Amino acid sequence: MGIVLGANQYGKAETRLVRVARAGDRHDLVDLNVSVTLAGDLDATHHGDNAGVLPTDSQKNTVYAFARQFGIESIEDFGLRLARHFVDSQPAIHRARIGIERYGWDRLGDHSFARSGGEVRTATVSDDGARARVVCGLTGLILLNSTDSEFWGYVKDPYTTLPETRDRILATAVTARWRHAGTGSAWDESYARTRELLVGAFVQTYSRSLQQTLFAMGSRVLEHRPEIAEVRLSLPNKHHLLVDLEPFGLDNRNEVYVAADRPYGLIEGTVLREDAPDAGLAWW
Repeated sequence: MGIVLGANQYGKAETRLVRVARAGDRHDLVDLNVSVTLAGDLDATHHGDNAGVLPTDSQKNTVYAFARQFGIESIEDFGLRLARHFVDSQPAIHRARIGIERYGWDRLGDHSFARSGGEVRTATVSDDGARARVVCGLTGLILLNSTDSEFWGYVKDPYTTLPETRDRILATAVTARWRHAGTGSAWDESYARTRELLVGAFVQTYSRSLQQTLFAMGSRVLEHRPEIAEVRLSLPNKHHLLVDLEPFGLDNRNEVYVAADRPYGLIEGTVLREDAPDAGLAWW
């Protein structure tokens, strides 16, 4: 029986980088978590020959050096620069992926900041030397509608105990990723507007299921942002369950809930244009 090496990759994960841009007394802060993944002609190193291996420590140092040399105008442009560098400078490397998380800070003064909440902006750049692809996104965006949500008409089997409801809390922690058709977007403006569209669709959709809300959110983005070809959403259903207050002689008219953290329903889906260009390595 022959044994061969299958798909493989390597890189430096979660390089923490904070850059302070100092323009007189007023400073700007960028706080990133950068992961590099490289793949290509690396069979030899799995048999003890490291001649084609760029050490992961060198990858980490490149991230820091590029932050100093070129600055960070947007995480997408920073990722594009890094990905192309690794592919162009290393003969053994045929594909590079740069994953970046950006943590928010709220300005308190010229040089004072407070860390924002749990929401994190993300970008993933993939480059095979011929073409680069960009997937932007966010995670940890917590949204809640206290009404305008129903759930009824579903399958009932011998194990069903969930009561139907015509009025419930709908809450989720959004993880969204959206694929750009090209690499020439105004990244910050595109991100800000896409986030607004996702939130707006959640707020304005009368929901009969979280699946319906997911499709409405993805559709709203594609209707208004021509630079985006595909939206992928992961929406955990953050259940809020009415507390039974009858033992205490009290009613509960949709006012008092327990926020259950687990188990939870997990709704995931993709919304894309019928004529969306091939994704290629975008989701690699």
